[in-house]
Amino acid sequence: MTEVINQIVDDNRSHKPPKTEFMVYFAIIFLATIPLACLTWLLAAIRSGSLTDKGPIARAWTQARIITPIIFSA
Repeated sequence: MTEVINQIVDDNRSHKPPKTEFMVYFAIIFLATIPLACLTWLLAAIRSGSLTDKGPIARAWTQARIITPIIFSA
């Protein structure tokens, strides 16, 4: 009996964050990480002598994909 009650309570608490709010935060974080991503990309390109690594936009996108869910899980 208690398992059924616990399952019902857990189901009521689980919900997804609003998609619009998530996208707004993602866009802000993405725009904020572009300058640093450009700098790190440039330094990596100078150090390795090659531009085959991920570009600055891909780096900023990856950072935003990592940081935004952390904000929503807190």
